[in-house]
Amino acid sequence: MAAPKKGRRQSGQARPGRALALILIAMVALTGGMFLSGHTTPRLGIDLAGGTSITLEAKAEPGRESAINETNMNTAVDIIDRRVNGLGVSEAEVKTQGNKNIIVNVPKGTDEEQAREQVGTTAQLYFRPVITLAPGGPTPDPAASPSETPKADDKDAKDDGKKDDKDAKDEASDPSASPSPTATTQGRAVTDALKADDDPSPSADASDKPKASDSPMPDPSADAETAALQKKFTELDCTKPAQRTKAAEGTKPTDTIVACGKNAAEQWEKYILGPAEVEGTDVKEAKGQLDPQQGIWKVTMDFTGKGSKKFASITSKLSQQQPPQNQFAIVLDNNVVSAPSVRTTLSKNAEITGSFNQESAQNLANILSYGALPLSFEEVNVLTISPSLGGEQLKTGLIAGVIGLLLVVAYLVFYYRALALVAVASLALMGGLTYVIMSLMGPAVGFALSLPAVCGAIVAIGITADSFIVYFERIRDEVRGGRSIRPAIERAWPTARRTILVSDVVSFLAAVVLFFAAVGTVQGFAFVLGLTTLLDVVVVFGLTKPMTTLLARRKFFYDGHPMSGLDPKRLGATPPIRGRRRAAAPSAEPKEA
Repeated sequence: MAAPKKGRRQSGQARPGRALALILIAMVALTGGMFLSGHTTPRLGIDLAGGTSITLEAKAEPGRESAINETNMNTAVDIIDRRVNGLGVSEAEVKTQGNKNIIVNVPKGTDEEQAREQVGTTAQLYFRPVITLAPGGPTPDPAASPSETPKADDKDAKDDGKKDDKDAKDEASDPSASPSPTATTQGRAVTDALKADDDPSPSADASDKPKASDSPMPDPSADAETAALQKKFTELDCTKPAQRTKAAEGTKPTDTIVACGKNAAEQWEKYILGPAEVEGTDVKEAKGQLDPQQGIWKVTMDFTGKGSKKFASITSKLSQQQPPQNQFAIVLDNNVVSAPSVRTTLSKNAEITGSFNQESAQNLANILSYGALPLSFEEVNVLTISPSLGGEQLKTGLIAGVIGLLLVVAYLVFYYRALALVAVASLALMGGLTYVIMSLMGPAVGFALSLPAVCGAIVAIGITADSFIVYFERIRDEVRGGRSIRPAIERAWPTARRTILVSDVVSFLAAVVLFFAAVGTVQGFAFVLGLTTLLDVVVVFGLTKPMTTLLARRKFFYDGHPMSGLDPKRLGATPPIRGRRRAAAPSAEPKEA
């Protein structure tokens, strides 16, 4: 009998001090990380901290007014939501209003300027071949083609072009060659890889300037349409926002257009671009990634089956051209966001490298992934939201929560007496872990605390209270059955543990389903509910059970003191009957050894 008894004690009371030490170390480490990060308070959502509300109005192309429908609006909402919430649960809210408006609420603390840029650039995304480019200001001599260069440079341009072709062939024949960014103005390409311009300014290197004889632009006097386009390009000043907007008016995917964009040096350049060859919807996925071999940031693109054929066709043509006509422009809202050069045929996979940092690489990947909306949108209203209303609601809610918590503690002390120490300690640890983790998740994943999220945290009080009440009541049932305190605590744990885990699993599954099925701030409620449900398991196993086991070793508890909460007389327990008489209804519980 001695060996089984020893084994049972080890399995039921296995070093409660170790579990308490681990939970204490975890709490200290998380708190230290919070202070070291400098974020000692949770980020607040737009309803608590204020922020920016952006109203977008859907615009359809002439003759396609029917495109503004519920399906396309919902698709646009989904894409915009992924764009502004691309880093996680940042509590930016995207919803429709009426038949043609979308409201985007961006909380304070988020990069509002970047979010507005992401939301504002909602026109369709296109890949267009570059015909010519020039500095962004107006061309001084309207009679001269912007692509003309002095004849003295023509020979050098030809020689450099031949040399570049030879380099491209050498690279293609050497699959082991590692792609790297280039200091030239046009960039470089390798097989199945796309290299972005570090500085596509034609003034950086005379060899990169196209010759007047190579320009595909016909003589301006040849026809009125070409002359008008040439005149528009010559007079365009990309440094003026009004001219950039005017240049984009009335353009179609099948048109040859003029457009503006910034190079790596953040200087404006203007382009003449051919008709769109690839649409944004042909991009299956784009990611901003760090190349571990070269230590540089890059953007990788995967195309759909249809998009791969289109991309292979256009890159095959461009790879045979001289700079800058070997470039294609990634155009969003008629603004050139990047203009990589091509030297070989590309198909399904491609990558863009250049002077990227983490932010610029991820921004370009975000545009490529989510830039192709089914509708065009115009920003019609921007409002700054005051946090006063949400602040008053939060204050009232917190007061109500504190009053409710005090009432719960008072009832626990009245009902469980000294055993309520375990309950209060569990609630305190639960609250501390929740606060610290939410503070850390603000800068880590963009989590923002909103009123619904606060509701989720308050619900967690009930989840935690339910867990230790299940355990305590099971212990008291064992005591009522005539068991002494220590065996009652250990025999109650397996049954209580199963009940607690089943309850928490159900709560967690409900939170997961709600998170993926809901939108907006309701996701904040579901997220906090799921988080606190997981923390409840940690608290019960790391504090509630070990602390109860340690207290049971005190004479105050194992003797069943009237104030311990485990007094057999107060619980109505009947002492074990000794002698020849036996109980009329023998207990179904397993007997003690």
